[in-house]
Amino acid sequence: MDDDLLFKPIGDLAALVHGGELSARELVTQALERIDALDPTLNAFVEVDGERALAAADEIAPGDERPFAGVPIAVKANVPVAGMCMNFGSKFLSGHRPGHNAYLVRRLQDAGFVVVGVTNLPEFGILPTTEPRHTGPTRNPWDTDRTPGGSSGGSAAAVAAGMVPVAHGNDGGGSIRIPAACCGLVGLKPSRGRVSRGPDLGDSYLASEGVLTRTVAETAQLLDVLAGYEVGDATWAPRPPEPFSVGARRAPGRMRIAMSAENPLGIEADPECLRGMRETAEMLASLGHDVEEAAPALPGVEVLAVFTQVFGPAIALGITYGELLAGRSPEEDEIEPLSRAIAELSRGMTSVEYLVAVAQLQALARGVVAFFAEYDLLLTPALAERPLPIGELDGCGEDPMADFARSGRFTPYTALINVTGQPAISVPAGFGDDGLPTNAHLVAKPLGDDTLLQVAGQLEAMRPLQARRPELASR
Repeated sequence: MDDDLLFKPIGDLAALVHGGELSARELVTQALERIDALDPTLNAFVEVDGERALAAADEIAPGDERPFAGVPIAVKANVPVAGMCMNFGSKFLSGHRPGHNAYLVRRLQDAGFVVVGVTNLPEFGILPTTEPRHTGPTRNPWDTDRTPGGSSGGSAAAVAAGMVPVAHGNDGGGSIRIPAACCGLVGLKPSRGRVSRGPDLGDSYLASEGVLTRTVAETAQLLDVLAGYEVGDATWAPRPPEPFSVGARRAPGRMRIAMSAENPLGIEADPECLRGMRETAEMLASLGHDVEEAAPALPGVEVLAVFTQVFGPAIALGITYGELLAGRSPEEDEIEPLSRAIAELSRGMTSVEYLVAVAQLQALARGVVAFFAEYDLLLTPALAERPLPIGELDGCGEDPMADFARSGRFTPYTALINVTGQPAISVPAGFGDDGLPTNAHLVAKPLGDDTLLQVAGQLEAMRPLQARRPELASR
């Protein structure tokens, strides 16, 4: 088994398959062997379907013109992959196997990717850790006593450990950017409406679909695959004038960048998280950008209650979806205390109260976005704390809503950008004395995905960290 193979860029892997130097079966087999070796420790996958993955690989011959023919990928277990488990991290949906693909899965397969399995997540994607009671905690490859973040924690762990080169994730409050920070990866939350959520879901006020990768270039390449209007989408972000993978290679020009560790919850960030932000600011200044300390007018802690009034019904929708599939309500042990508490809170709201909460968030968002009339980017820490120990935040305690509030102290920087709908990216910024990765967080103007990728690419070129890998991944 070649321990280096799945750490190669996806373009290089596809070129090996296209040129006949490596068969798609050999490449997919490598991924399956690494999953078999590492997943008993990490628990990144809910399900692996090697037989089907190998059958798909056998259909790929040298010369296949699809851009990523033969490259293995994983999909988070809250998006439909035909015939595979889509359990949302919940015992209640453990038997659910949709008979169709999400549009984004179809796009991945049309580009030649081979889906090898589906990845773990906290129940219904609520928490920024990945410790579902039903399928157990996913562990961080850099320190298996720590969380890989959430909710796309299974995907992040799989990529960081080299089980797959890239993996799908989604982000409703930081769920791509947080695990990227915990695992030292690149995690882009695209602009609202950039990637279709069909055919089952309409547009979302908070959630965006994306990927976890090791490089900015790979993130741009995957955005080219995933982005774009699908028939029936209620809203969508227009395509840029050139592919993201082309635009990402261009110099962004001189940017005016605000830097701030302020956050709506008034949390003081860990010194290592601040170091990552400040060293990133110094690098940006050395690249010729104008960097100064400034922050948008932020809401107070009361915004958490308003956010919950909008985030909560999305969670309740997932549970209701399960009830429709099962034809019954979940038993007491079939969903976790936090899921039940948020669902009950949401079902106790009137439709008018929900619409008022959305309107409040929209008004708040306008004030934040207005700040970007003066600045091109905002730089913040990605997290306020180091990756939490397994068991510290799992939503199964006696006071589950206290766990939900606790999650904000860990990740106070990300959810606001789901409210505004702007693109934001979590990028590697080195390692702490604890050996764990540290990331910085950059936010761009609305629809500024291309600018964000350009600046992130500049930073990556100055501090190429992607060659460093967890000790576990080299065993």
